[in-house]
Amino acid sequence: MTELTRISGAKFRARLTGKTLSNIDAKEKPRLFWIAITNLRVDERYQRKIVGRASEKSVLSIAENFSWAKFAPVVVAEIDGDEELFAVIDGQHRTTAAALRGIRDVPCLVMKAGFADQADAFAAINGGVTAISTMQLYHARVAAGDAESVALHEACRDGGVTICRYPIPAADIRVGETLAAARLARQLKRYGRDVFVAALSCITKTGDGNIGMVRAPVVEALCAVLDGEPAWGGAGDALIDAMQSFDFFKAYSDARLRAVQEGIGISVPLVEIIGDHLEKALVTEQ
Repeated sequence: MTELTRISGAKFRARLTGKTLSNIDAKEKPRLFWIAITNLRVDERYQRKIVGRASEKSVLSIAENFSWAKFAPVVVAEIDGDEELFAVIDGQHRTTAAALRGIRDVPCLVMKAGFADQADAFAAINGGVTAISTMQLYHARVAAGDAESVALHEACRDGGVTICRYPIPAADIRVGETLAAARLARQLKRYGRDVFVAALSCITKTGDGNIGMVRAPVVEALCAVLDGEPAWGGAGDALIDAMQSFDFFKAYSDARLRAVQEGIGISVPLVEIIGDHLEKALVTEQ
Protein backbone atom coordinates (compact mmCIF):
# COMPACT_ATOMS: atom_id res chain seq x y z
CA MET A 1 0.00 0.00 0.00
CA THR A 2 1.26 3.47 -0.87
CA GLU A 3 2.44 5.36 2.21
CA LEU A 4 -0.03 8.02 3.32
CA THR A 5 1.37 11.28 4.58
CA ARG A 6 -0.11 13.25 7.45
CA ILE A 7 -0.96 16.91 6.89
CA SER A 8 1.12 19.26 9.00
CA GLY A 9 1.96 22.94 8.82
CA ALA A 10 4.97 22.60 11.11
CA LYS A 11 7.61 23.25 8.45
CA PHE A 12 5.95 26.56 7.53
CA ARG A 13 5.37 27.83 11.07
CA ALA A 14 8.60 29.82 11.29
CA ARG A 15 7.62 31.81 8.20
CA LEU A 16 4.61 33.23 10.02
CA THR A 17 6.70 34.61 12.85
CA GLY A 18 6.20 38.36 13.11
CA LYS A 19 3.26 38.38 10.69
CA THR A 20 -0.07 39.98 11.56
CA LEU A 21 -2.49 37.07 11.42
CA SER A 22 -6.23 37.16 10.84
CA ASN A 23 -8.42 36.37 13.83
CA ILE A 24 -9.87 32.93 13.19
CA ASP A 25 -11.92 32.94 16.37
CA ALA A 26 -13.73 36.19 15.56
CA LYS A 27 -16.32 34.45 13.37
CA GLU A 28 -18.26 31.24 13.65
CA LYS A 29 -17.04 28.16 11.84
CA PRO A 30 -18.84 27.59 8.52
CA ARG A 31 -21.39 24.77 8.61
CA LEU A 32 -22.06 22.16 5.93
CA PHE A 33 -25.65 21.64 4.79
CA TRP A 34 -27.56 20.38 1.79
CA ILE A 35 -29.57 23.36 0.51
CA ALA A 36 -32.25 23.55 -2.17
CA ILE A 37 -31.00 25.30 -5.31
CA THR A 38 -34.20 27.36 -5.32
CA ASN A 39 -32.97 29.00 -2.10
CA LEU A 40 -29.65 30.15 -3.57
CA ARG A 41 -29.13 33.64 -4.98
CA VAL A 42 -26.35 35.53 -6.84
CA ASP A 43 -25.48 39.05 -5.68
CA GLU A 44 -24.56 40.91 -8.86
CA ARG A 45 -22.90 43.70 -6.93
CA TYR A 46 -19.76 41.59 -6.72
CA GLN A 47 -20.24 38.86 -9.29
CA ARG A 48 -21.98 38.60 -12.61
CA LYS A 49 -24.53 36.42 -14.29
CA ILE A 50 -23.37 33.54 -16.45
CA VAL A 51 -22.90 35.26 -19.79
CA GLY A 52 -20.45 34.77 -22.61
CA ARG A 53 -19.25 31.70 -24.45
CA ALA A 54 -16.61 30.64 -21.93
CA SER A 55 -18.95 30.74 -18.93
CA GLU A 56 -21.75 28.97 -20.78
CA LYS A 57 -19.34 26.32 -22.06
CA SER A 58 -18.17 25.72 -18.49
CA VAL A 59 -21.72 25.13 -17.25
CA LEU A 60 -22.53 22.76 -20.12
CA SER A 61 -19.30 20.82 -19.61
CA ILE A 62 -19.97 20.36 -15.89
CA ALA A 63 -23.55 19.29 -16.62
CA GLU A 64 -22.52 16.82 -19.31
CA ASN A 65 -19.87 15.20 -17.11
CA PHE A 66 -21.59 15.71 -13.77
CA SER A 67 -20.22 13.62 -10.92
CA TRP A 68 -20.53 14.15 -7.18
CA ALA A 69 -16.85 13.18 -6.89
CA LYS A 70 -16.03 16.37 -8.83
CA PHE A 71 -18.54 18.59 -7.06
CA ALA A 72 -16.97 20.78 -4.37
CA PRO A 73 -19.37 22.24 -1.79
CA VAL A 74 -20.82 25.58 -2.81
CA VAL A 75 -19.65 28.44 -0.57
CA VAL A 76 -22.63 30.54 0.52
CA ALA A 77 -23.55 33.16 3.11
CA GLU A 78 -26.78 33.80 4.93
CA ILE A 79 -28.79 36.70 3.54
CA ASP A 80 -29.78 39.23 6.18
CA GLY A 81 -33.50 39.39 6.75
CA ASP A 82 -34.30 36.03 5.17
CA GLU A 83 -33.38 32.82 6.94
CA GLU A 84 -34.22 30.65 3.93
CA LEU A 85 -32.11 32.40 1.28
CA PHE A 86 -28.35 32.23 0.79
CA ALA A 87 -25.95 34.26 -1.38
CA VAL A 88 -23.56 32.17 -3.49
CA ILE A 89 -19.96 33.28 -3.00
CA ASP A 90 -18.34 30.47 -4.99
CA GLY A 91 -20.02 27.79 -7.08
CA GLN A 92 -22.50 29.57 -9.34
CA HIS A 93 -21.42 27.59 -12.42
CA ARG A 94 -21.48 24.13 -10.86
CA THR A 95 -24.79 24.85 -9.12
CA THR A 96 -26.33 25.94 -12.42
CA ALA A 97 -25.02 22.75 -14.01
CA ALA A 98 -26.57 20.70 -11.20
CA ALA A 99 -29.91 22.42 -11.76
CA LEU A 100 -29.59 21.68 -15.47
CA ARG A 101 -29.29 17.98 -14.63
CA GLY A 102 -32.41 18.10 -12.49
CA ILE A 103 -30.64 18.05 -9.13
CA ARG A 104 -32.67 19.87 -6.50
CA ASP A 105 -30.21 20.44 -3.67
CA VAL A 106 -26.45 20.74 -3.35
CA PRO A 107 -23.91 20.60 -0.50
CA CYS A 108 -23.15 24.09 0.78
CA LEU A 109 -20.58 25.50 3.17
CA VAL A 110 -22.58 28.16 5.00
CA MET A 111 -20.69 31.09 6.51
CA LYS A 112 -21.82 34.13 8.42
CA ALA A 113 -20.57 37.14 6.47
CA GLY A 114 -21.82 40.62 5.74
CA PHE A 115 -21.86 42.03 2.23
CA ALA A 116 -18.27 43.37 2.30
CA ASP A 117 -16.92 40.08 3.64
CA GLN A 118 -18.86 38.16 0.98
CA ALA A 119 -17.33 40.28 -1.77
CA ASP A 120 -13.87 39.94 -0.22
CA ALA A 121 -14.26 36.16 -0.02
CA PHE A 122 -15.41 36.01 -3.64
CA ALA A 123 -12.34 37.96 -4.78
CA ALA A 124 -9.99 35.84 -2.65
CA ILE A 125 -11.43 32.50 -3.78
CA ASN A 126 -11.62 33.42 -7.44
CA GLY A 127 -8.55 35.64 -7.71
CA GLY A 128 -6.34 32.78 -8.83
CA VAL A 129 -8.81 31.41 -11.37
CA THR A 130 -7.81 32.47 -14.87
CA ALA A 131 -11.36 32.24 -16.20
CA ILE A 132 -12.52 35.15 -14.07
CA SER A 133 -11.92 38.58 -15.56
CA THR A 134 -9.93 41.38 -13.96
CA MET A 135 -13.06 43.50 -14.35
CA GLN A 136 -15.14 41.12 -12.26
CA LEU A 137 -12.45 40.96 -9.58
CA TYR A 138 -12.18 44.76 -9.61
CA HIS A 139 -15.90 45.17 -8.92
CA ALA A 140 -15.76 42.53 -6.20
CA ARG A 141 -12.88 44.34 -4.52
CA VAL A 142 -14.68 47.68 -4.75
CA ALA A 143 -17.68 46.09 -3.07
CA ALA A 144 -15.39 44.66 -0.39
CA GLY A 145 -13.95 48.11 0.31
CA ASP A 146 -10.43 47.37 -0.93
CA ALA A 147 -8.63 50.73 -0.69
CA GLU A 148 -6.81 50.63 -4.05
CA SER A 149 -9.89 49.44 -5.94
CA VAL A 150 -12.10 52.08 -4.33
CA ALA A 151 -9.51 54.75 -5.20
CA LEU A 152 -9.56 53.59 -8.83
CA HIS A 153 -13.36 53.59 -8.85
CA GLU A 154 -13.52 57.15 -7.53
CA ALA A 155 -10.83 58.44 -9.90
CA CYS A 156 -12.56 56.84 -12.88
CA ARG A 157 -15.88 58.32 -11.79
CA ASP A 158 -14.36 61.80 -11.64
CA GLY A 159 -12.83 61.26 -15.07
CA GLY A 160 -16.14 60.14 -16.57
CA VAL A 161 -15.07 56.50 -16.89
CA THR A 162 -16.85 53.28 -15.98
CA ILE A 163 -15.04 49.94 -15.87
CA CYS A 164 -17.35 47.29 -17.33
CA ARG A 165 -18.30 44.29 -15.24
CA TYR A 166 -17.58 41.84 -18.05
CA PRO A 167 -16.30 41.88 -21.65
CA ILE A 168 -18.77 43.38 -24.09
CA PRO A 169 -18.60 43.80 -27.89
CA ALA A 170 -16.99 47.01 -29.12
CA ALA A 171 -20.23 47.94 -30.87
CA ASP A 172 -22.07 47.98 -27.54
CA ILE A 173 -19.62 50.12 -25.57
CA ARG A 174 -20.95 53.49 -24.45
CA VAL A 175 -19.23 56.78 -23.63
CA GLY A 176 -16.63 56.35 -20.90
CA GLU A 177 -16.84 52.56 -20.70
CA THR A 178 -13.65 50.52 -20.69
CA LEU A 179 -12.43 46.96 -20.20
CA ALA A 180 -8.94 47.97 -19.04
CA ALA A 181 -9.32 47.47 -15.28
CA ALA A 182 -5.83 46.16 -14.52
CA ARG A 183 -3.95 48.60 -16.77
CA LEU A 184 -5.85 51.61 -15.43
CA ALA A 185 -5.02 50.55 -11.88
CA ARG A 186 -1.32 50.53 -12.73
CA GLN A 187 -1.54 53.92 -14.44
CA LEU A 188 -3.29 55.50 -11.46
CA LYS A 189 -0.60 54.15 -9.15
CA ARG A 190 2.24 55.30 -11.41
CA TYR A 191 1.07 58.82 -12.31
CA GLY A 192 -1.13 59.82 -9.38
CA ARG A 193 -4.77 60.81 -9.16
CA ASP A 194 -4.62 64.33 -10.63
CA VAL A 195 -2.78 63.34 -13.81
CA PHE A 196 -4.89 60.20 -14.18
CA VAL A 197 -8.23 62.02 -13.87
CA ALA A 198 -7.05 64.76 -16.25
CA ALA A 199 -6.06 62.11 -18.81
CA LEU A 200 -9.43 60.38 -18.61
CA SER A 201 -11.24 63.71 -18.89
CA CYS A 202 -9.35 64.51 -22.10
CA ILE A 203 -11.08 61.50 -23.63
CA THR A 204 -14.56 61.52 -22.12
CA LYS A 205 -15.18 65.26 -21.94
CA THR A 206 -14.21 66.18 -25.48
CA GLY A 207 -16.01 65.75 -28.78
CA ASP A 208 -18.84 63.24 -28.51
CA GLY A 209 -17.11 61.39 -25.68
CA ASN A 210 -14.83 59.38 -27.97
CA ILE A 211 -16.60 56.06 -27.48
CA GLY A 212 -14.18 53.15 -27.29
CA MET A 213 -11.11 55.31 -26.75
CA VAL A 214 -10.66 54.71 -23.03
CA ARG A 215 -8.00 52.20 -23.96
CA ALA A 216 -4.89 51.46 -21.95
CA PRO A 217 -2.41 52.77 -24.58
CA VAL A 218 -4.39 56.00 -25.00
CA VAL A 219 -4.63 56.64 -21.27
CA GLU A 220 -0.96 55.71 -20.83
CA ALA A 221 0.10 58.20 -23.52
CA LEU A 222 -2.05 61.00 -22.09
CA CYS A 223 -0.72 60.37 -18.58
CA ALA A 224 2.88 60.38 -19.82
CA VAL A 225 2.39 63.67 -21.68
CA LEU A 226 0.59 65.42 -18.81
CA ASP A 227 3.04 64.08 -16.24
CA GLY A 228 5.94 65.34 -18.33
CA GLU A 229 4.37 68.80 -18.70
CA PRO A 230 2.79 69.62 -15.30
CA ALA A 231 1.50 72.96 -16.58
CA TRP A 232 -0.60 71.14 -19.16
CA GLY A 233 -1.90 68.62 -16.65
CA GLY A 234 -2.96 71.42 -14.33
CA ALA A 235 -4.52 73.55 -17.06
CA GLY A 236 -8.06 72.44 -16.17
CA ASP A 237 -10.68 73.72 -18.62
CA ALA A 238 -7.96 75.03 -20.93
CA LEU A 239 -6.67 71.48 -21.34
CA ILE A 240 -10.12 70.17 -22.19
CA ASP A 241 -10.66 73.01 -24.65
CA ALA A 242 -7.32 72.26 -26.29
CA MET A 243 -8.25 68.59 -26.71
CA GLN A 244 -11.62 69.34 -28.32
CA SER A 245 -9.98 69.45 -31.74
CA PHE A 246 -7.95 66.27 -31.21
CA ASP A 247 -9.00 63.29 -33.34
CA PHE A 248 -8.48 60.29 -31.06
CA PHE A 249 -9.54 57.78 -33.70
CA LYS A 250 -7.11 59.02 -36.36
CA ALA A 251 -4.33 59.34 -33.81
CA TYR A 252 -4.89 55.79 -32.58
CA SER A 253 -4.96 54.44 -36.13
CA ASP A 254 -1.75 56.27 -37.07
CA ALA A 255 -0.03 55.19 -33.86
CA ARG A 256 -1.02 51.58 -34.36
CA LEU A 257 0.43 51.58 -37.88
CA ARG A 258 3.71 53.05 -36.65
CA ALA A 259 3.81 50.59 -33.78
CA VAL A 260 3.58 47.68 -36.20
CA GLN A 261 6.17 49.13 -38.56
CA GLU A 262 8.68 49.99 -35.83
CA GLY A 263 7.98 47.14 -33.41
CA ILE A 264 7.05 49.43 -30.50
CA GLY A 265 4.07 49.89 -28.20
CA ILE A 266 1.14 51.97 -29.45
CA SER A 267 1.51 54.42 -26.58
CA VAL A 268 4.99 55.47 -27.79
CA PRO A 269 3.90 57.22 -31.02
CA LEU A 270 0.74 58.40 -29.26
CA VAL A 271 2.85 60.36 -26.78
CA GLU A 272 4.47 62.19 -29.68
CA ILE A 273 1.16 62.83 -31.47
CA ILE A 274 -0.61 64.11 -28.34
CA GLY A 275 2.39 66.18 -27.27
CA ASP A 276 2.62 67.90 -30.66
CA HIS A 277 -1.10 68.68 -30.60
CA LEU A 278 -1.10 70.16 -27.10
CA GLU A 279 2.02 72.18 -27.72
CA LYS A 280 0.30 73.90 -30.64
CA ALA A 281 -3.19 74.11 -29.13
CA LEU A 282 -2.21 75.46 -25.72
CA VAL A 283 0.26 77.96 -27.16
CA THR A 284 -2.45 79.17 -29.57
CA GLU A 285 -4.92 79.64 -26.70
CA GLN A 286 -2.38 81.56 -24.66
